[in-house]
Amino acid sequence: MSPNGSPVSPTASEQPAKGGRYHHGDLRAALVDTTIDLIAERGVHGFSLAEASRRLGVTAAAPYRHFADRDELLAAVAVRALAVFTAMLEAEPADTQAPEQRLAAMTRAYVHFAAEQRPLFETLFGTAIDKSRYPELVRAYEPVDKLFMSSVGEICENDPRGAEALAAVLEASAHGHAALLLEGEYGQGPDAVRVAVDQAAGATLALIEGRKALATSADSPARP
Repeated sequence: MSPNGSPVSPTASEQPAKGGRYHHGDLRAALVDTTIDLIAERGVHGFSLAEASRRLGVTAAAPYRHFADRDELLAAVAVRALAVFTAMLEAEPADTQAPEQRLAAMTRAYVHFAAEQRPLFETLFGTAIDKSRYPELVRAYEPVDKLFMSSVGEICENDPRGAEALAAVLEASAHGHAALLLEGEYGQGPDAVRVAVDQAAGATLALIEGRKALATSADSPARP
């Protein structure tokens, strides 16, 4: 908006190219949306700013008014992904307020997120985005990290080493189930998602129950 409240016209670089489909003022959001579409079609490594520009029908220079480079655009997609994932966490009911059930609910949401939002999942976990470069991305992780680590901390009270070990194995288990689902190891369709979700949540509860074994393993000497 201009100081007097009237809309600001796009710069020449943001004007739609002949035959383009971009017809509104929020190019930044449109680039994020288009990037998600391209990742869905080609994978997270198969898109470029130039292709996003062509898809929107703007000049190749237009995206650089909003994003310094490809990584910054991916970071914006990751922020979108975390907002979606956080909403899914909030919608996932836990059977009780016990930390074990909260963590099982997080695992269920994680696998559902992988199944339902694959382009966003691949952006978060299939790229080497340096979070420290993007404060908005660090902030987007905070609600998820807080919920996860506070629940782990309740289980491993006064045991930071045990909490670290449990957090690592829970993350690995949830991600493993999600990856196997995406690779088709559970089959296809809603039944496959249900089985993967149930098995992942069950594994979370089993790992929590067996956390003492994790501590014992961590104390064991390495094999020669």
